[in-house]
Amino acid sequence: MSPTDNTLVEFRALGPVQVLRGGSPLDLGPRQRKVLLTRLLIAEGRSVTVQELIQSLWRNEPPPGAISSVRAHISRLRSVLDLERRGPSAILVAESSAYALKVGREARDTAVFEDAVHRARTAASRGPLAQAHRTLEEALSLWRGRAFQDVGDQDFAVRARNHLDALLHEARELLASVLLKQGDNTGAISAAEVLAASTPLREASWALLMRALYADGRQTEALQRYERFRSTLAEQGLEPSPWLKRLQTGILRHDATVVDDVGPMQAAVPSPSSRKAKRVFPLVGRGEEMTQLSAVLSRAVAGRTGCAVIVGEPGIGKSRLLRELAARAAASGFAVFHAQAGAPVSRNEQSAPSPDTQLLHVLRRRGGTHGGGRVTGRGAQASADRPVLCLIDDADTAPTEYQAELTRLIDNLPDGQIAVICAVRDTRDPASSPLLRALTRREATWLTLEPLTPSEIVDMVVGYDEHVTPRNAVALHHRSAGNPFVVGELLKLPADRRTGPGARVPTAVRSAVMSKLTELPIPIRSLLEHAAVDDEWLDMALLADLLETPLRNLLPLLDSAVGARLLTWEADPDGRSTSGYRFPELAREVVLSTLSPSTRQLLHAAFAERLTSSGDPKGERLARHVRAAGALASGVHTTLSDKARP
Repeated sequence: MSPTDNTLVEFRALGPVQVLRGGSPLDLGPRQRKVLLTRLLIAEGRSVTVQELIQSLWRNEPPPGAISSVRAHISRLRSVLDLERRGPSAILVAESSAYALKVGREARDTAVFEDAVHRARTAASRGPLAQAHRTLEEALSLWRGRAFQDVGDQDFAVRARNHLDALLHEARELLASVLLKQGDNTGAISAAEVLAASTPLREASWALLMRALYADGRQTEALQRYERFRSTLAEQGLEPSPWLKRLQTGILRHDATVVDDVGPMQAAVPSPSSRKAKRVFPLVGRGEEMTQLSAVLSRAVAGRTGCAVIVGEPGIGKSRLLRELAARAAASGFAVFHAQAGAPVSRNEQSAPSPDTQLLHVLRRRGGTHGGGRVTGRGAQASADRPVLCLIDDADTAPTEYQAELTRLIDNLPDGQIAVICAVRDTRDPASSPLLRALTRREATWLTLEPLTPSEIVDMVVGYDEHVTPRNAVALHHRSAGNPFVVGELLKLPADRRTGPGARVPTAVRSAVMSKLTELPIPIRSLLEHAAVDDEWLDMALLADLLETPLRNLLPLLDSAVGARLLTWEADPDGRSTSGYRFPELAREVVLSTLSPSTRQLLHAAFAERLTSSGDPKGERLARHVRAAGALASGVHTTLSDKARP
């Protein structure tokens, strides 16, 4: 859209808060109105109650008539923002004693910046570096000062500004890394000098500076920078990490590989050799979730314990999201403890406790309850004076004793520089888990990971190999139902076995579906077997007829199958109905594979008979069932022949 288009409204917050139409700033009125708009803008489309707006405008001292004042400000903002409005505003929407600002990400410079940094990170990890460089410069050019510059003193803006400031620093570090990879040592040194000066305790920035100086042949200066950083840490009772010490040793020994050894803090731009050794899909479609998790980290940095729960079916990307968060947190100075919850709790650990046990120790120490154990060695030193991030993957599958201890520790954690993130499978009843109830009491942020969209699958896989085109990627989306793990398993197959007539079911996917099937009661399995021989979209009335079950009794069985992730409930893309139950392709193929040839024929014959007796043969659908039923459909053949006679 052209910047001179008078219908284009842009919201700028990377500096003084502004709203532009067609490139020209709008008059937002008094500062309070700008504060109110900023509060809605930070909510990113979510509803903000009138009481929350009043708190944002007047803190704890609202004047008489505060509600009327809010409504008046809303009315005036609508008249400014929604120039072509006829009837209710489509931009500033009223939602049951609350308001929401409904604008696309492309209209908010904060979102445009976040998305650009994500694209640059992906480009830097996959190449080419020139694209990453260009994207980063465009992203950094959006900044006109401090985020929310003229309303940044408001409590609600502090967290959002801290998140954006951290992302800005990350973008600048990433640019310095890209410059170094491109051989622009002078540019990398200049950028890293500014970064190190602005964050004197951030190891990643000093490591960048040391690597850039060494790459430029300035070994002595690189070592001097290390000593300066070490002295600064010593004043705080800290010392450099083992990795930075190895970097110093490499420089002393004239080891050229130190330039490519990006270490745990700078993994965003791997060396060419690491890109060849292991190809990793980029993280796509999780920008909103990463933003909310970053806000949890910001609360921890500010001294307010933050918690979050990531919910999703197996393979949907919970672990991938946790790994990405861990990398970003480490780059921001967090001590990160990442546990795969599953090991039993032991009170008599050896000198090297498991990640699960070490994580519990960290929580005990932060909560002031040592419980018979302590963190020793590097783990204790790393977390002593730094914000801590505790990641618990598969928390709901951990042993009962582990969950009980974790629940107790979360309940007793005081406010401090700590964040706890748990990943769990999809659950319909959080109250059934003491651990989830404890997280709810801590006002945890709840994030449910949805399947990826077709365009997100395209972004994920195009370029993986020469056989993957955007059209192939869309076919992979349909076959995988948007599950990233399933996509990855499909790509392990030969190109002609992924989609199309020769498609196969990956072994890991088949095993997962079979495991779900064996856990289901016989009535649900029977329902799925009938549905599998018919169509992708379930004909519920016909299934109820075949199973001789009232439709109202069939619905709970369908919902149980949805809960097991063997069916989905979604809108029908072909427009035959507004919504319906769908049998995902791979799950349907696995169910069909469990049926003997004779059972399939019997089921096809039953469908053919019902479709014929209904008086609506439905053309190709009936013919398909007749063909598959073979000799068992002889009576149907006769009926069809009669219908064909004039």
